[in-house]
Amino acid sequence: MAKSVSLSDQIYKYLKKYGIVGYNQKKNLGGVHPLVISTLFLCFTSVLASSGRRLVKTRVKHGLWRDVALEFIATAELCACCFELIIVADNYGVSTYALFLFLLTIWWSLNWENATACPYNAVEEVFMGSKGIIEAFMMIAAQVLGGVVIFSYVQMLWIMELAETHKGRAFEECVADLNVPMITGAIIEGTATCLCRIVSRGLNDMNLPLATVLDALFATTLVVAAFNFSGGYFNPALATSLKLGCKGHNFTEHMVVYWLGATVGSLMSVFLYRLPVIQRVVNKRKYKKT
Repeated sequence: MAKSVSLSDQIYKYLKKYGIVGYNQKKNLGGVHPLVISTLFLCFTSVLASSGRRLVKTRVKHGLWRDVALEFIATAELCACCFELIIVADNYGVSTYALFLFLLTIWWSLNWENATACPYNAVEEVFMGSKGIIEAFMMIAAQVLGGVVIFSYVQMLWIMELAETHKGRAFEECVADLNVPMITGAIIEGTATCLCRIVSRGLNDMNLPLATVLDALFATTLVVAAFNFSGGYFNPALATSLKLGCKGHNFTEHMVVYWLGATVGSLMSVFLYRLPVIQRVVNKRKYKKT
């Protein structure tokens, strides 16, 4: 009489067939594919951040401190996920990294509400007169702090070495992504930031049904294009969290490329977006709900 196969065995065989399980159990938790473990890391981080947002909204009334707390959480979530995306890129290539980044960008757009996790947004608002200098400073401070302290959380999970791709990464010396001269890097970060902000504003003003997806796709494309040159950060807080102090560039180069370059690009986008030629395109393509 043939031995019956249990449901759990069938599921395991199915998962092994598609490469999800069957890996070295001493190096990977439960013998699960390292990329699946990275995915679980990202999901766990997103759930924690969502819980933090709900807690803030419940306990803190509307106002500046609530906005500051939400910026802190958003930036911490962004940086924690991007630390793990470094693991993904190093082991599975830029295309896999881009797919994860694209999906995460959509998630962040749908869940962060008014939080941006990016310092130059506050600078733009000061420039346009919609935010005070002190308020902007507090937002930026919260973003930088969130990006800096979150590495302790990432390091704690990496120390566990739940996947072979995490082995040795918790205390590994980081290497800068700036592979071009400082001015070139600043131009790349600034130009890409400018384009991202123009497209993001345009899509928002056009009220397109898939604006979030298109915005994420455009931003991810630019990140990939700049990946081997400046790293494609387009966000000073993110770059500082992941790369400040890393081998391969000094403090001045970091600040010029990732802070000055991106911020100047952001402010340039404010001027350029007001140009009649861009406004005509936006107004012509505005989506009207029926």
